[in-house]
Amino acid sequence: MKFDNYMTLEFPSKSTNEGFARSAVACFAAQMDPTLEELGDIRTAVSEAVTNCIVHAYPGQLGTITIRCRILKNNTLDIVIKDKGIGIENLEKARTPMFTTGGADRSGMGFTIMESFMSSFSVKSKPGKGTTVHMRRVLQRRK
Repeated sequence: MKFDNYMTLEFPSKSTNEGFARSAVACFAAQMDPTLEELGDIRTAVSEAVTNCIVHAYPGQLGTITIRCRILKNNTLDIVIKDKGIGIENLEKARTPMFTTGGADRSGMGFTIMESFMSSFSVKSKPGKGTTVHMRRVLQRRK
């Protein structure tokens, strides 16, 4: 699929970088003139995906998180967030609301939130190889 613009970010899986990632994607998306609600949804979905990488992909160690954003035709923002961490053993179970491997302080709602805030959502993972989250958001056309 052709794209009008793109960006790629790579950063260590430090919790301080979650806000950076959320803001960077929001700044990139701003050129599409999203509504405040759309921008908030995008920021939240990115935050959830990056937090999953930080908490679950690299437990007890640092790894690399990569984000690729593209502006596609039809006013669509395409976001891919990837890690090369431990992967997800049972993806179906991990996508179940309220399921978490992150302890009592985690809600287990990350995938559910990402899916509900985006127009399309998919996740692929292989144990020992990492996880890729692919999200798209079709933005309203402003007049």
